[in-house]
Amino acid sequence: MPGDRFTHLDDQGRAQMVDVTDKAQTQREATARARIRMQPQTLAMIRDKRHPKGDVIATARIAGIQAAKKTWDLIPMCHPLLLSKVTVAIEEAGQDGLEILTTCKLKGVTGVEMEALTAASVAALTLYDMCKAVDRGMVIEEICLLEKSGGRSGHYQREDCELDDER
Repeated sequence: MPGDRFTHLDDQGRAQMVDVTDKAQTQREATARARIRMQPQTLAMIRDKRHPKGDVIATARIAGIQAAKKTWDLIPMCHPLLLSKVTVAIEEAGQDGLEILTTCKLKGVTGVEMEALTAASVAALTLYDMCKAVDRGMVIEEICLLEKSGGRSGHYQREDCELDDER
């Protein structure tokens, strides 16, 4: 396990924001995923752009980008970051779902894993919100970090997934 203690706790066990003042700036990138399952007819409605609320994928993509930029407002110990790139890709996953892949990049002193995870989560929640009137049984699942690079802890890639190099 990297590190022997939780960095967000001080010596008395109280919550604290990690001091990154003296850390070197490095290129950092993180990719996360979320999946949302739904009725096949709901997916068809989205695919064929017949949803009464319009292009729900475009709306979810924008929501994911906005969420990445606001992660520090949502997660108490996250630092405000100047992201240099955020991508949100939403593709069909089988006959009853969508897969959301998000990537966040920056040159900075702290990682962007939380931003990528937040983007994926909020994009999935937005899809749910936009489609709940036609399908309340949707399930958001498999929100996870797929890969991260940069910083002292180096490269991490989830062992049970393969990433497409064209993301």
